[in-house]
Amino acid sequence: MSPAPRRVLIDTDTAGDDAQALLLAATSDRIDIEGVTIAAGNVEFDRQVENAKYTLDLVDNETTVYEGARSPLLKDHEFAEQIHGEGGLGGDLFPETGIESGEQYGVDYIVETVRANPGEITLVCLAPLTNVALALKKEPALNDLVDEVYVMGGNVHWPGNDTATAEFNFWVDPDAAKIVLEHMDVTLFDWGLSVRDTAFESAFFSMLRAEDDSALADFYLECTKVGRAYNREHRGGERTVQPDSSVVAALIEPDLVEETSHSYVTVDEREGITRGHTVVDTGEWDLGEPRTRVVESLDSDLFERMMRSLLLHGTPDDVL
Repeated sequence: MSPAPRRVLIDTDTAGDDAQALLLAATSDRIDIEGVTIAAGNVEFDRQVENAKYTLDLVDNETTVYEGARSPLLKDHEFAEQIHGEGGLGGDLFPETGIESGEQYGVDYIVETVRANPGEITLVCLAPLTNVALALKKEPALNDLVDEVYVMGGNVHWPGNDTATAEFNFWVDPDAAKIVLEHMDVTLFDWGLSVRDTAFESAFFSMLRAEDDSALADFYLECTKVGRAYNREHRGGERTVQPDSSVVAALIEPDLVEETSHSYVTVDEREGITRGHTVVDTGEWDLGEPRTRVVESLDSDLFERMMRSLLLHGTPDDVL
């Protein structure tokens, strides 16, 4: 018999990469999305809310979207429109779904859901960790109440993607990231992992363009067009990376993860050039308990097959 679907709560700042991750979760029989919460991050907050609803509606998924923190805990932040476009879905797509948000504040929804289902819900954190830090403040036993916590964020062995020293999610709310990493057992998918093991280049996009009857392939190409143009101009070629999708893909198929390590991980929350920098101690400095499981490598071929199956056939499960 197939195992029961993994019950997840997805926290997101929905732009193009988050949308891909939502599609993976919404179309896999191995995932059951309990709810989606929105945190401040990639683009203007209300656009993120509409983007999440629109993405789920593309595949007839009726999961409720709950609005969470509209700003980081303490800091101001800038949007990532140079990668995602003004609205987050490529620049020309500004959905107005008319779908109602959930009545609860997103942070309250997280807390009440895990309290009602102790040990059964995995938090899938694709956004700055503001909502999770606020949930932890409201429910100090949050770590014991969840099943697992999967986080996309940080730059463990790689330069940053937002500054020279920081990945975007951790830069946006370094105070929240520090709180979550120091008080919860986290499986961390960092920016360097995405660059190494989830990159798609021109052949992948040409394959998608050749398809004339795939709405999800068209959606992917639209969502990534600003980022692909940015990479052509600044990084020498048309390419994308799929950081958020890697997190969900690993929940769908755990064998996607090839290697992990355990370290003490924290974040520099100070303003300045090191804001959001990921600090990693593998044991030499005895900074603290090595409670963060760092994903060091993924099966990149399997990941590409899962994404191809999603975009062309409507589910990643066909290759599993």
